[in-house]
Formats: sequence, structure tokens, C-alpha cells
Amino acid sequence: MTVADLESRLDSAELTEWMAFERITGPLGRRRGDIQAATIAATIANANRGKGGRRFTVSDFLVPYGVEKKSPEQMLAAIRGINRSMGGEERGGRGED
Repeated sequence: MTVADLESRLDSAELTEWMAFERITGPLGRRRGDIQAATIAATIANANRGKGGRRFTVSDFLVPYGVEKKSPEQMLAAIRGINRSMGGEERGGRGED
């Protein structure tokens, strides 16, 4: 779903309600699936660990999204690189800094 689709189907009041719901119940969508899969993986790993082996936690099996923080300049450089690699050309804006 695009942002335009979302805006045409959902007003700000309903979006706010969904945001509040997610804060109460935990993440929705893909992230929730990641947590569920990590819970199962930790359970299986703990059931099969050797005597005295390290106890696994759910966080041991979660994919760390967005852990590496980048500066705005680094993000812009990455976007420009992707654009170039796809044969795009930059128009407008500040140009090359």
C-alpha cells in the first residue's frame, strides 16, 4: 500500500487509534512475526542445549533492524549511490556537495 492509498483510506484519528493500540499490544505486522519466530527459535535452542550450556533469549534470534545509525549525509550518499547504480540521474536539489 502506498502512502497515497493509506491517506485515502485512513484519517488521522484512526491512524492515532492504531498507534495507541500498537503501544498497548506490542508491534503489529512483520516485526511481530519476527518476535514470534525468535521465541520459537529460542525455545528450541534452549530445549536442545547441553547441560550447563548458555541459556538463549529471544533477542539472540531477532534481526537487528536499524541498529546502525547513519548521519543525514551518509543516508544521502547511499541514496545517490543506489540512484546511480540503477542508471538514474540527479535533478534539482542541492546537487553534488
